[in-house]
Amino acid sequence: MTITLPAAAGPTRRRHRRLVGLVVLVLITLCVAALSITVGSRDIPAGVVWDALTAFDATDSRHLLVRDLRVPRALNALVVGVALGVAGAMMQSLTRNPLAEPGLLGINAGAAAAIAVGISFLGITGVSGYLVLGLVGAALASVAVFLLGGVRNGTNPVRLVLSGAALTAVLSALTTVVLLNSNEEVFDRYRNWMVGSLAGRGTDVLVAVGLLAAVGVGLALAQSRALDAVALGEDTGRALGADPGRTWALAGVVVVILAGAATAAAGPIVFLGLAAPHLARLLVGVDHRWLLPYSGAIAAALIVLADALGRLVAPPGEVPVGIMVAIIGGPFFIILVRRRKLVQL
Repeated sequence: MTITLPAAAGPTRRRHRRLVGLVVLVLITLCVAALSITVGSRDIPAGVVWDALTAFDATDSRHLLVRDLRVPRALNALVVGVALGVAGAMMQSLTRNPLAEPGLLGINAGAAAAIAVGISFLGITGVSGYLVLGLVGAALASVAVFLLGGVRNGTNPVRLVLSGAALTAVLSALTTVVLLNSNEEVFDRYRNWMVGSLAGRGTDVLVAVGLLAAVGVGLALAQSRALDAVALGEDTGRALGADPGRTWALAGVVVVILAGAATAAAGPIVFLGLAAPHLARLLVGVDHRWLLPYSGAIAAALIVLADALGRLVAPPGEVPVGIMVAIIGGPFFIILVRRRKLVQL
């Protein structure tokens, strides 16, 4: 006897597999984050970590280390990873450029210039101050890129990319001038942020970045169908009922919120927003309803793993997470490109 399945059975099974895959990926990421809490210049047994979370003892230095430093750091890594992964997926789809990443809109350069000016002229030294400066700088730079790119006259990805590259060059030169005319202490402070690090990021940074990331991810997911349409081209997107101008404007705001917050908090970690969306497309294709959450989860897993390994390779010191992300992900991404397994945009 031949059994014929309903036409909807195929899509239903595919959605089920994708959902299960996402749950598994999230669980793996959380497990890696939990393990990262136990490693560092001072290793802490998993049992002590559990006690610190469930039966906190303020007189135990290990409990203090877990509650005040390790847990906020792991959570910050997760939030930063999700933000950069989702922002990168949106940038690649909108610009139809496989090499696009959040820094394309001048976000990294704007944040770097603002922080350099703040350290040099305003004497700002705290991570919270860097967060505010980075957000302001990223937002102003992105607005400038959109205005220079003539978005009011149409959504042209090439024009936007060229404007971003030009403004990035100008802001990078400005940052260099500021640093060259500053003292060594200013340069050291800026360098610690510039290499990309999660060290010292506490609950104050976590709350601010977490709220911004939640808003950004929510807006991004709400635009999933519009992104699917616009990614096919402006004319095709309009024929499918999407408003390319509105979608571009909202997507630009979302990218600034996500990438600006992540960059301000952890420094310019440039590889995650480039690689994570490509890996996600290998798993789920180009449907943004799945591409965005998969990109965020993959980026979160990568940055948590990189941060943990950075604390293991050079004890009692550590290698900043921005460097470790490039070391771990760069060769793997090159292998994917050489084997031509990247999904076409």
